[in-house]
Amino acid sequence: MWEKQNNKLYKKFIFKDFSSAFSFMTQVAMIAEKIDHHPTWTNTWNSVEIWLSTHDAGNVITEKDENLARLIDAIL
Repeated sequence: MWEKQNNKLYKKFIFKDFSSAFSFMTQVAMIAEKIDHHPTWTNTWNSVEIWLSTHDAGNVITEKDENLARLIDAIL
């Protein structure tokens, strides 16, 4: 479930290891490039944290963020 935090959608993903987390990030990166909407994220070993907001709309949650969140969830 994505949470709303400080005008951003947030979700933390946990994987079995670094390779799985990195593979997930690669898949997200390909989707983000395709739709030209890029996340803010961090990766530490087996976890990936993602924050979504639309910078050109004043750093608030828009339909672009909700769409990217759905596409990210569909990877899993």
